[in-house]
Amino acid sequence: MTQTNKIALITGGSRGLGRNMALALAAAGHNVIITYKSKEAEAAEVVRQIGEQGRQAAALQLDTADHKSFPAFCSELGKTLQEKWNRSSFDFLVNNAGVDARASIEDTTEEMFDLLANIHFKGVFFLTQKTLPLIASGGSIINLSTGLARFTTPGYAAYAAMKGAIEVFTRYLAKETGSRGIRVNTVAPGIIETDFTRSVFENSPEAIRYIAANTALQRTGVPDDIGGVVAFLCSDASRWVNAQRIEVSGGMFL
Repeated sequence: MTQTNKIALITGGSRGLGRNMALALAAAGHNVIITYKSKEAEAAEVVRQIGEQGRQAAALQLDTADHKSFPAFCSELGKTLQEKWNRSSFDFLVNNAGVDARASIEDTTEEMFDLLANIHFKGVFFLTQKTLPLIASGGSIINLSTGLARFTTPGYAAYAAMKGAIEVFTRYLAKETGSRGIRVNTVAPGIIETDFTRSVFENSPEAIRYIAANTALQRTGVPDDIGGVVAFLCSDASRWVNAQRIEVSGGMFL
C-alpha cells in the first residue's frame, strides 16, 4: 500500500474505537499520534502494533475534560511533531475520546451532566480550537457522534444532547475552516461492542437481542466496522465529503 507520510491525531486512542481507528489509519499508510488519559501501558501497546505495520506512532497523555491543560498539550504535541517527523503540523484530527454516563433525565445529576459536557462538547470544541494552528491546510477533522442523536433510547438524554451539539459544531467548523481546505465530518456509530459498552453487553442481553433484531444487518457493531470509515474520511477518496453526518450503525431503528 502506498505510504502517505501524513499524521493523524486521535484522542482516546489507547482502547476501543480509538485503538481500531489508529490501526486502520496506520494500515492506510498514515503515522499516528494517540492520546490516553491514564492507561499508558495500553497506549504503548497500540504504538507497538502500529510500528509492526511499518508506520511511526507516539502516545501523549491528555485529559480531555481538563481544558486548561490544552495549551501545554499543544506545546508537547508540537515538540513531538518536530522531533519525530521534523514537521510543525499534522493532517488529521479525530475527536474520539469519551465516557459513558447513563441515567434517566430525572436521575441525571449536575456532576454527570458536567462530566459529559466537559468531555463530549466543551473538550472537543476547545481542543479543536487550540490545535487548529497545527492542522495542515487540506487536512481533515472527524468528530465522533452517536446514533442516539437520531433515535432515542431512555437513559442517554444528556449524552445524546452533547453529541447533537457536536453535529452542529461540525457544520460550523466546516464553514469556518473551508478556506484552508480543511474538511470536517461527523461519524455517528450505533452500538458497538467495546469496553465503553461492556456493561450493556454483559448485563442486558435482552437489550442486545432487541437492538440486533431492529438493525437492518441483524447484528450489533464491532470496532472494525468503524475504523475503515475514519480512514476513508482521511483519504483523497473523500475529498468532496464535507460537513456531513455519516451514521455507521448497520441500519439501526430505520
